[in-house]
Amino acid sequence: MMLVESTWQDTKTFKMIPVSNDCPYVECIYDPSSKVFVIISKVTKTSLHMLPKLDEYGKAVSGNRGAKQERRSIDTFQEYYIEEKDSIVDVVNLFAVNAKKFDITKFTDKVSSKPSMAAVAE
Repeated sequence: MMLVESTWQDTKTFKMIPVSNDCPYVECIYDPSSKVFVIISKVTKTSLHMLPKLDEYGKAVSGNRGAKQERRSIDTFQEYYIEEKDSIVDVVNLFAVNAKKFDITKFTDKVSSKPSMAAVAE
């Protein structure tokens, strides 16, 4: 995988992208607001999700309490969340071909001015 600069929720960050088809991961991205490194695997799993109920024209069906939803079985990629900085550095050094040239500390050591998505949801 290769480290690249990116943007996540209007904040500069880094992510890792695959450089060959035999890479076990689709993408890895660091969320600077929560300080969590997310690894998205090529392994899929089936999980249940609540999705908007659609009519025959593909438009969301609304009810008296808002949009109607239905439970659907969906194949999604397995995700892994790493919270410890030392473990994040270990994974980056293990998988990134440009780990020695790319300074992730400018993202991991930065104090976030934006609340994390978890804090907003509460």
